[in-house]
Amino acid sequence: MAFCILVWTPVSFAAGFGEDIADTFKNGKFNVNLRYRYEFVDASDNGMKDANASTLRTRLVYKTAKWNDFDITINMDDVHTIVADNYNDTRNGKTQYQKVVDPEGTDLNIAALTYSGIKDTQIIVGRQRIVLGNGRFVGNVGWRQNEQTFDAATVKYAGGPFQGSYSYVSQVRRLFGPDEAAGAATDSWDSQSHLIDASYKVSKALTVAAYGYWMDFDNAAGKSNSTYGIRFSGAPKVSDEVTVIYAAEYATQDDYKDNPTDYSADYLLAELGLKWSTFTLKAGYEVLEVDESAGVAFQTPLAILHKFNGWADKFLGTPGSGLEDTYIALSTKLSKGSMALILHDFSSDVGGIDFGQEYDFVVKWPISKTYSVLGKLAIYDADSASSTIDTTKAWLMLTAAF
Repeated sequence: MAFCILVWTPVSFAAGFGEDIADTFKNGKFNVNLRYRYEFVDASDNGMKDANASTLRTRLVYKTAKWNDFDITINMDDVHTIVADNYNDTRNGKTQYQKVVDPEGTDLNIAALTYSGIKDTQIIVGRQRIVLGNGRFVGNVGWRQNEQTFDAATVKYAGGPFQGSYSYVSQVRRLFGPDEAAGAATDSWDSQSHLIDASYKVSKALTVAAYGYWMDFDNAAGKSNSTYGIRFSGAPKVSDEVTVIYAAEYATQDDYKDNPTDYSADYLLAELGLKWSTFTLKAGYEVLEVDESAGVAFQTPLAILHKFNGWADKFLGTPGSGLEDTYIALSTKLSKGSMALILHDFSSDVGGIDFGQEYDFVVKWPISKTYSVLGKLAIYDADSASSTIDTTKAWLMLTAAF
């Protein structure tokens, strides 16, 4: 495009245009993020060896300066093992070990052109990161070393109390790494999906959000669905020191496009908590219902799955009998850092199955503006009557951002 403009415009203008483009790239910003993580997984009741995964993610991000309200963002991620590689990354053939889904490889995760010349509006075209709401239905799975991104066209508006976005997604670039490392059906989903999300902040006490997601995947038709939902949330103050936090959400889902199964299922969420001084206490109840006649439960194929239903990742896919998650979370600030403890009790939506309980704990500590450390533990205690098994996962993560 730049070549054509240079050929068909006057020489003087073309020279100026070339200088502007050169300045746009020359005045851009370059960032480096290094994230080392050791992950341990013990679930020996399934007959596999404990996993010990020691990986380093190197993230290179370059963003140009603006030119006529346009800018370009490039994000390359490289994941490689260091010392310990006794784990099944889904690609390395080490199926005798527990899974840690951090395969080695170098991937172009973001290559996006952004236009911001319209007030309160951004138009983004290309490979991009999309996180809608709290990530319960659409997100980037940022916990894994290689994240999920999207080939898409997006329009975002954020003006005053109203925020809204629309995305057309042509491909889902999943977290398994570049295409050449494995089959395309595993790495990416060809898509003709439409994602609409909007919210209006009435006051601190009330924000209303509504969304509609039409997910259509050519090479994963069983994941195709249409989902419509509404969410109410807020944080009203009851005194100078105490704030109430709450959320209530409902969504309904049906099969969509070429999904071979005709089903309908609902999603429910209720949360209530208090913030006092440096402490936050929250209790919640989440239900992913099942359509008993179809044998299919509410699906969340594009969600930030690790963030929800326990960090042991026992329920990345909704069980066929549905899922009920009753949880309580306590978090607090520790000087510059933070700490959180979360307790989950899992059961089925139908059939009266008690899956088990999970105990999650995390400590985060910034060493400086550049360096930070995180320690994290998840202990899943399976009920003897369920088909799940006891699982322990532990993480140590060091991050450096330049």
